[in-house]
Amino acid sequence: MDNTGVFDFPPITRLHQDRTRKIHTILRPGTEPTPSGLGQAADYCLAHHVLEGAERAARSGERATFDWYTANPFADAPFSSTSVGPRIVIAPDLTDLPHSPISETPYYVIGPDTEQAPISLRTLVAGGFATAELTGFGTLLAAHAVVVILLRAKRLGQTLDSWTITRLPGTVFLDHVGEPVVLARDLIHEAGHNWLNDALTATGCKIDDQAEFRSPWKQSMRPAFGFLHACWAFPLTMLYTAKVLEHADGEVRSFLAAYLDQQRDHLATTVADHSRALELIGDDSLRERLGAVHREALAL
Repeated sequence: MDNTGVFDFPPITRLHQDRTRKIHTILRPGTEPTPSGLGQAADYCLAHHVLEGAERAARSGERATFDWYTANPFADAPFSSTSVGPRIVIAPDLTDLPHSPISETPYYVIGPDTEQAPISLRTLVAGGFATAELTGFGTLLAAHAVVVILLRAKRLGQTLDSWTITRLPGTVFLDHVGEPVVLARDLIHEAGHNWLNDALTATGCKIDDQAEFRSPWKQSMRPAFGFLHACWAFPLTMLYTAKVLEHADGEVRSFLAAYLDQQRDHLATTVADHSRALELIGDDSLRERLGAVHREALAL
């Protein structure tokens, strides 16, 4: 599988351009959109942070904060250099992460008080991006993991939580264990979710909410949307893990090898259901990409 060919999806590029322009027009009517110079993916991601922050400030009557967002259409956040381009790395106080109707999980919106993570964590993230790029996932992360929100530091072997929310595309929320090789796996998983959300939107695919399939990851019946997401994001991490195992050693290698074995068992149970679920994808090119990744992971 040519990873670049899978992730380089023209409808997503057009979606990023159009959405960024529309958000800019909403926040700064009557002005011409000016690219930040950080790249289209960063502009798209940050425009959503600005829109979310401005809406929240408007609802709560915080005029100064609202004015900051409209004056800084790309959030004016501090960037770190990585192999896939400039990234924003943040390690917020978890007690400050809000819950709201926009997300069942805690989330973070860049604002005037945002500070970048300590250098040790930025170095960890840069290492994760470099590892992912070396194993063929640079294109995916360049466009779909622009803002990295680091959550809890954990020990290798503990359960690692990570997530994305649809209102903040290009942003990933991750626990971490201090190992770039492991962080790269989770960056790929969450960037994969962001990619698929954008791909479904860009192609206008509406997935039947009534269709359900057995998820080996949740051990329950899941709507087609969640099932297809899992059958895309987990295979991506399997392909990554199979490649990086060639160079890993010690506890990290044992951890990743056990992970790959577990995912092989899970994925094998999805073959028939995944074939049926793919019939719900109306776009031929998107359907083929999802199928190709699933088939390659099955062959590991």
